[in-house]
Amino acid sequence: MRRGLLRALAVVGACTLGIAGMAPAAVAADGVQSKQWYLDAMNAEDIWKSATGEGIKVAVIDTGVNPSTPSLKGQVLEGVDAMDAEGEATDDYNGHGTTMAELIAGTGKGGGLRGLAPDAKIIPMRVSNTEYQNEHKVNAHDAQDAIRAAADSDAQIISMSFGSDFSNMDERDAVKYAESKGKLFFAAVGNKAEDGNKKQFPASYPQVVGVAATSPKGRVAEYSQHGDFVDIAAPGDSIPHWCDAEFKSYCDGDGGTSAATAIASASAALIWSANPDWTANQVLRVMFESAGRSEDWKPGTVSNYLGHGIVRPGAHINRGVGKPGDPNLNPLTNERTPGVPGSASSPDSSSSSAPSGSASAPASGASEAPDGDKAVAVGTSKSTGDDSQLGLILGGAAVVVVLAGGAFFILRKRRAA
Repeated sequence: MRRGLLRALAVVGACTLGIAGMAPAAVAADGVQSKQWYLDAMNAEDIWKSATGEGIKVAVIDTGVNPSTPSLKGQVLEGVDAMDAEGEATDDYNGHGTTMAELIAGTGKGGGLRGLAPDAKIIPMRVSNTEYQNEHKVNAHDAQDAIRAAADSDAQIISMSFGSDFSNMDERDAVKYAESKGKLFFAAVGNKAEDGNKKQFPASYPQVVGVAATSPKGRVAEYSQHGDFVDIAAPGDSIPHWCDAEFKSYCDGDGGTSAATAIASASAALIWSANPDWTANQVLRVMFESAGRSEDWKPGTVSNYLGHGIVRPGAHINRGVGKPGDPNLNPLTNERTPGVPGSASSPDSSSSSAPSGSASAPASGASEAPDGDKAVAVGTSKSTGDDSQLGLILGGAAVVVVLAGGAFFILRKRRAA
């Protein structure tokens, strides 16, 4: 595996919440979009002909979101400052939350970052990191308070690019509450694979989708933490970000599992906007079934490094890969989701109370990449090309994770709530 990746992990929050650290090399704003390599790989322009995230709101639990950047003007709704500190939810104290919001719903205006779901809206939920706590008095329970506020908001999706080594009952209860309110919750699995690889929370709670990071070649990022808490993967390497709270320039570096979480959340927003009557369970099941996987991925198994595979919203939106199945069965826990009304509007879900297929079954259409690597579901003769390049950036992923020292295909253990 490639060595020397930038993988700094800032320690944040009362329970050492961590966000992805990124390199400080400034890059001109007009060159930022050319560095968003994954948009071309996903053929985002083709996806946007059918779905743009319109009608979907994403609660971003982070350092705040600046609504005044060119790419976010008109994209940010009223949020909550869970820190109980000076300022508002729209006062981003280090630029991290604003970057995540742009990766999800940025319009790209002014040369800024383009969001994968550019017509989605952002609801900011501001929480504190350790550095901020060292200088200000804050609410010690801001993480769980933010989760509950997100659950009570109009957001369908919760995106939390924070992580902690510690679990606590209040946060666990807040996560269960979000599930009961029908939210689809994504969180970063962490960036310390080579430094302890400890489980991160909330990503490791059964009701939360743990997101790992990948490189442009489809390899799991060296820093991306691994284990049975990984549910899905998304691009994380070499993604620009705002350098600081001054918002004068972007920096190069690895977005880490933070950026991957934002991109996974945006993928969900695209699928949900194309199927507005679905529940969170149905959106997630389709994400799992349509995720990019190698041709020899064994049915019924999940990778400790990539989860169900790499997000691939175009496979469903443009080619119909994945079936929504039971609206009330959580594909993470295989348990009935409490308090979530079923959707009777989808013909795929109205006639059966069971999932339409295994969430971890391989997607169709895998073939050989031109360079000999196993391409991951690059499409069939009927494909419109929505993922024609994705196979190339995913090729060889299975080999890399085996070299990392663990079996690639690992049967997921049942995770109790």
